[in-house]
Order: sequence, then structure tokens, then C-alpha cells
Amino acid sequence: MSANFKSSMQEVMKNAWAFFKVTGESFAECLKKAWQVYKLGKAMKERIVQFYYQKVSGEIRQAFGTMREEQIADKVKGGDIRKKNELLFNYWDTEVQGWRSFKKFNLIRIV
Repeated sequence: MSANFKSSMQEVMKNAWAFFKVTGESFAECLKKAWQVYKLGKAMKERIVQFYYQKVSGEIRQAFGTMREEQIADKVKGGDIRKKNELLFNYWDTEVQGWRSFKKFNLIRIV
């Protein structure tokens, strides 16, 4: 088993258990969402991705985002001491040219 595969599985399982604890949904549903989030993150490292998620208000948002180093390198601020919220997915919104985030469990679909 490769180290990359092992770390991918650890990330997916960590998210799935966090979702399970917070949402009360079935573990199967949480695992499915965790895989979606993993795939979104992986795709965003390679290109701009169109995806949909549900905002806290209940509204469905279409988004175009990326995490490609070439596009975000000059936008990352150094020395940020805030604790990272493991339940949020942060990304660079290519439409508004700014950072955005959403609750990972609220991811609906990747196009």
C-alpha cells in the first residue's frame, strides 16, 4: 500500500467520522460525502472546478474554484495563526477573485 493512498484514506476516514459526529447522518452517507470532498480537493489542485453546495441559509450555490499553486501562490497570507476549522472547505473563488469556504458536508455535486 503506497504512502499516498494511506494518507488519502486517513483524510477520507477523518472527515467521515467528523461528519458522523456532527450531523447524525448514517456513516455510509458520511463516508460518501467524505469521498466527494476528497475528490473535489484533488481536482481543485489540478484545475478550476465547477461544483454546487448548500449554503447555511439553505440556498444552493454554484461555484467555480481552484487550489492550484500557480493561481493562489500570491494570495496566501503568511503567519495566519487562526486554528483551521476541519469542517470547512476553503478555496479560491475564480469568479469573485477571493477566498470562500463552505461546510464540507454541504457539498452537493462536482461537475
